[in-house]
Amino acid sequence: MGFDVNEISVNSKGGTELMRIGLQQRLDPALVEDFQIIPSRVRELDGSKIRVLWLHDLPGDPECDHLKNGGHEKFHQLVCVSNWQMQQFAAFYRIPYSKFVVIENAIEPIPESLINKPKDKFKIIYHTTPHRGLEILVPVFTKLAEKYDFIELDVYSSFKIYGWEQRDKQYEELFQVCKDHKQINYHGTVSNEEVRKAVAEAHVFAYPSIWAETSCISLMEAMSAKCVCVHPNYAALYETAGGVTMMYQWNENTNDHAQTLYQHLDNIIQHRYEEVVANVTSVQSSYANLRYTWQRVASIWTQLLTDLKQKYPDVESRKLSSSEVFHYRVG
Repeated sequence: MGFDVNEISVNSKGGTELMRIGLQQRLDPALVEDFQIIPSRVRELDGSKIRVLWLHDLPGDPECDHLKNGGHEKFHQLVCVSNWQMQQFAAFYRIPYSKFVVIENAIEPIPESLINKPKDKFKIIYHTTPHRGLEILVPVFTKLAEKYDFIELDVYSSFKIYGWEQRDKQYEELFQVCKDHKQINYHGTVSNEEVRKAVAEAHVFAYPSIWAETSCISLMEAMSAKCVCVHPNYAALYETAGGVTMMYQWNENTNDHAQTLYQHLDNIIQHRYEEVVANVTSVQSSYANLRYTWQRVASIWTQLLTDLKQKYPDVESRKLSSSEVFHYRVG
C-alpha cells in the first residue's frame, strides 16, 4: 500500500504533500509495501499493514479527533515532525511518549550556485500562506518603504497551493495593497522550484508568524538560501531555527508584534553590509544543510520502517495486542 492519498492531498501542493512525495521518492518500494503510511488525514485503515500515522497538523484539528479516547491504539507508530508537536499531542490526547518518534521534515539544500543576492536592491521575501502573518508584515514593510526606496518585498502567498481558492477572498484587500505598492511584488502561488529561486535571491525571510507551526519548511529553505531569517520564537519555530536565526520574543498583541518586527528589519537594513550579517547567514545555511537534508531524513525513515518490519513481520503480528494498549489511570 505505501503512502495514503486522500481527496484533499490529491489537489494540494502544500508542505505535507511535498514531504510525502519527497519521502516516497527516496524509500525502497519493497520496504514500503508492508506499510500504510498516513500523512495526517486518516480515511480507512488496512489491518494487514503496519500502520504509521505521520502527523503534520496540530492537536485539536478535526482531522485528529480519531485520536481521542485511546485512538492512538489503532496505529503501530506515530511520527511527529518536531519535539514541540509531539509534546502537544501527548498532552492533548494523553498518549504515552513511547508511542511517538520524531523525524523532522526535509529539504533539498539550496545550491550555492543558485544563491545570488542583488547589490542594487534589498529583497525581503514572504513565501507561505496569508493567514500566518502577512497582515503584520505588509504594513510594517509599507512603513519601512517610506524610509528606504531600495527595499522590495516579494510575496508568494495564496491558499491556491492547497486547492482552497475560496479562502483567498478574506485576504483580497491585503493582496490588493501588495499589488498596488510599487515596492511589493505579489506572485500568488507558484511552483516550489520558482520559490526556491526567489529565496536564493532574497536577502531576508520575514515571517511574523501568528500560526502555531509544527515545523516550517519555508524557514528551512530560507536558512539554506542564506537569507537573514526574522521570526518569533512561537510554537516549533524556535526548534526549526536551532537558535541560529534572528529570532525574537513572540507577542500576542498585534501592534507590539509589528513594532518588534519593524525594529528588527530596520536594524538589518541599516547593517546589511556588515560582517556579522554575513556570518549569521553562513551559520544558518550550514546548519540547515546538515540537519534538514533529505539524505539524512530518509535514512532515519528507512531505519524506522526496517525496525517496525522486524517487529511486525506478518499479518498476525500486526494485530495490536492488549499489552500495547494504553490505559490512562488517575491516582
